[in-house]
Amino acid sequence: MQKKNYSYIGIAFIILVFGIIFIPKIVDKISKGETTEKDRLNIVGKERNSKLKYLKIEGKAKSVPEFLFTNQDNLQISNLDFKGKVTVMEFFFTSCPTICPVMNNNMRLLDDEFHERDDFAIASFTIDPETDTPKKLKEYAELYGVKSLNWHFLTGDLKKIHELSNKGFNIFAGINPEVAGGFEHQGYFALIDKNGFIRSRNNEQGSLMVYYQGTEPAEVEMLKQDIKNLLEEE
Repeated sequence: MQKKNYSYIGIAFIILVFGIIFIPKIVDKISKGETTEKDRLNIVGKERNSKLKYLKIEGKAKSVPEFLFTNQDNLQISNLDFKGKVTVMEFFFTSCPTICPVMNNNMRLLDDEFHERDDFAIASFTIDPETDTPKKLKEYAELYGVKSLNWHFLTGDLKKIHELSNKGFNIFAGINPEVAGGFEHQGYFALIDKNGFIRSRNNEQGSLMVYYQGTEPAEVEMLKQDIKNLLEEE
C-alpha cells in the first residue's frame, strides 16, 4: 500500500510540474492567437493558398502600377478602386477580330461565377482608346451581357495604356497596321489580390506561370479556382 501511495504522489508531482511549466505558455499562446496556426483546417487553407505565389521583381512583390482611366459609365477609375477586391485584368480592343472575343467570352464565365461578390472585380483596358470611347465600351459590355457592377471597361490616353501594358505588366500591346484589327497584343489575364499584388501559381515544371492564357479553357479554370482561394484570404 505504501508503494502505491508513493506512486500516486509521484504522478501528482509530475502533473503539478507540468501545470507550472506549460499551462502559462498555453494561455499565453491562446491570448496571442498563435494556437490557430496549428489548427488542421487552417493548415489546409494555408497549403491551398500557398500555391499562389507573388510575382517578384528584384526580390520585391510586384504590385499594379498607379493608373487613372475612364470606364464605360464615364466614371474615373484608378488602381485604388480595386483595393480590397480580387481582380482580373486584361488588355483588349472592341474591334479585335481574333483573340478578344474568345478572351471576353471566357472572362464572362468569371463574371457569371463571381458577379454577386463585392470583393471581386474585372478591369479590361482597351489598347485602341481612340475607337473605344466610353459609349462604345458601354455597348460592348451590353453585348457581352456583363452582370457585375465591378467589371470596368477602361479607356484613356493611348500612350499611358500601352505603357501600363508593356511596362507595368510586361504584357505586349502595340499598333500594327499589317495585322487584322490594326493592333496586336497578348491574351493574358492577370490575377491581382486584395492588396494590389500580382499573384499566380506554379506550373507543372515548378516555375511561376505569372499570367493565365485567356484563350485557354484549362487555364481559365485554374484562374477560377485561384480566384476562390484569394477571396478566402484576409
